[in-house]
Amino acid sequence: MTQPPIPATGPLTGLKVLDMSRVLAGPSATQILGDLGADVVKVERPGQGDDTRAWGPPFLKDDAGQDTRESAYYLSANRNKRSLTLDFTNPAGKALALQLIGHADVVVENYKTGTLDRYGLGYEDLRDAFPRLIYCSITGFGHTGPYAARAGYDYLVQGMGGFMSLTGEPEGQPLKAGVAIADLMTGTYAVIAILAALRHRDHTGRGQAIDLSLFDTQVAWLSHPGQYYLTSGHLAPRVGNAHPTIVPYQTFATSDGWIILAVGNDEQFARFCHLTGNAAWASDPRYTTNQARVGNRDSLVPAISAVIQGQSSQFWIDALEPLGVPCGPINSIDKVFADPQVAARGMRVTLPHPQAGGTGAPGAGLPGTVELIGSPMKFSDTPVNYRQAPPTLGQHTDAVLQDWLRLDEEEIRQLRHTGAL
Repeated sequence: MTQPPIPATGPLTGLKVLDMSRVLAGPSATQILGDLGADVVKVERPGQGDDTRAWGPPFLKDDAGQDTRESAYYLSANRNKRSLTLDFTNPAGKALALQLIGHADVVVENYKTGTLDRYGLGYEDLRDAFPRLIYCSITGFGHTGPYAARAGYDYLVQGMGGFMSLTGEPEGQPLKAGVAIADLMTGTYAVIAILAALRHRDHTGRGQAIDLSLFDTQVAWLSHPGQYYLTSGHLAPRVGNAHPTIVPYQTFATSDGWIILAVGNDEQFARFCHLTGNAAWASDPRYTTNQARVGNRDSLVPAISAVIQGQSSQFWIDALEPLGVPCGPINSIDKVFADPQVAARGMRVTLPHPQAGGTGAPGAGLPGTVELIGSPMKFSDTPVNYRQAPPTLGQHTDAVLQDWLRLDEEEIRQLRHTGAL
């Protein structure tokens, strides 16, 4: 028996988003919009769908314990959406895409610069017909500049945008982040830009184009190390797990693992010194101020390391927390999702999924469900809710065409016959 749809409760309830994006930057943005209550329709290629559906293992398991087509990567960025298959290179498919765009408040796309223009689906093709449309385009390098035609990939952008020059041990090789940060930050900026454009439309009745690039986002996200260079003309040093301008603010080995000690001011440093029996450090001119500690880190850090190695990680966490000295563990991901704070904040959620195994997968939740990472946004009056697991390919094609365009079964059958769906 089909369950009735769960109504949206978020602040964007009623907003219609046509998601013509794939992989991560665009889908992460539209997942946030979906969490906020928008009706997000994910447009996918018939027979293939989003590239990331195949980016595994691991894949969601079915009743027989076999891999489905739903990869963990795809599942991470496509909650609270409906999937519609559509071939806009097909004339009937293009006509259908234009109808859908006419009913959308927002279009999000991340094709290479010029791709949708070739099919009459670029912003300049649409702006006069749909003056209220907000059209968010996400590319590797933007629609202008000498790199506009290049494809963009998170890994390349982390390198080209300076992030990798800051990451890694001083004498080691540059390192990328373990998460696709350029993609995810671009998706976050896309949401901010879309919300700002909606606010502008509220005042003027006019939509607009948004041109977001991974490269611009990575440059913007250089933050204080980037400003370090602009202010001083010098490059911020690569300091591994330490901090270039705060000491002690890094990882330390304990007797049974590692902790992070993040002393943010002189008072915290003094409390740390008293706890360790080294009160003299706090009055030593070499270490009294943070500026002095930065200049003398080569003598101070080894001394702190020797002390911290004498006790367990839990000893330091338990001892420093009551003193207000920031200290914490370096958790593996299994420990993150077992953390009571994660449970208390609703950061692990369970949704029914039509292809999930009836016996449940190892490490997963209830049978017939998929476990997902929750939203960090907490609203007092318009809460985020979880209405739809990441959809299977084309799962909602008929429902969306009936809902948005009021097409009947025969019209949908004809569209399938033309190859549009």
